[in-house]
Amino acid sequence: MTRSLLTSVCALLLASASFADETHAIHQEGAIVSAAKASKAAAFDILAAHAHRDGRLVTFHMTTNGIAGAEQPDPAGALGGAPVLSYVWPTSLDPAAVGFEGGTGILALAATSHPDFDDTPLYDENNDGDPANDGLLWHSHWVVLTLTEACGDGALGVRDIPEGTAPAMPATWPGLPVFIDSPGYTPLFEGPEITVTVPFVSAETVAGAAYDGVTSALRVNKNIHAPLLCVTDVFDVASGDLSLPGAIN
Repeated sequence: MTRSLLTSVCALLLASASFADETHAIHQEGAIVSAAKASKAAAFDILAAHAHRDGRLVTFHMTTNGIAGAEQPDPAGALGGAPVLSYVWPTSLDPAAVGFEGGTGILALAATSHPDFDDTPLYDENNDGDPANDGLLWHSHWVVLTLTEACGDGALGVRDIPEGTAPAMPATWPGLPVFIDSPGYTPLFEGPEITVTVPFVSAETVAGAAYDGVTSALRVNKNIHAPLLCVTDVFDVASGDLSLPGAIN
């Protein structure tokens, strides 16, 4: 179950006004466009995903059929079994592009919400003086995804770091035993739109890279053991088949 952060009346009014914004993903040339699906939760029903580059800065954004970010997970009460909701942009970039060990899986940018734990220890998102209580607020991660049979037949998971190994990690890795980075890039929400802008070392790193858009649910293993974090439900895929048809130009 999820809980709405806006009343349905305000949500409808905001959505009506925001869909007209021509900066949104759905209006961009080259966007991956997806048909509305009445069977899906509107906040996670993707209408379009897009990424574009301005020098070494890349803006990833997604237009949904509802109010993006309006739904967040109900807490489980513990780290084991904790639910995660996410907006995700899988890419063709090698994980080494942001500091992970190279050749280790699918590098994806994610905006996530999870009330049971805080994995951004360097940031105090709610500005209350405690950087360890902000997991519910939407925040960004780089993650490396791999096919993880322990998560289910053909399921993806965030790549684990096996005990006794020390693969390369970004400087803002939060210390969890998975391939995850907590860089602090703030997701912005405007009606149906979610936007995250991220820097890269150079423009050449990302020019022409492929991308897709996904909305999904994940869950921490109840045993807090490998695999630590599994994708448990894919709500929508912009391309329909995770073929990464978009190009960052």
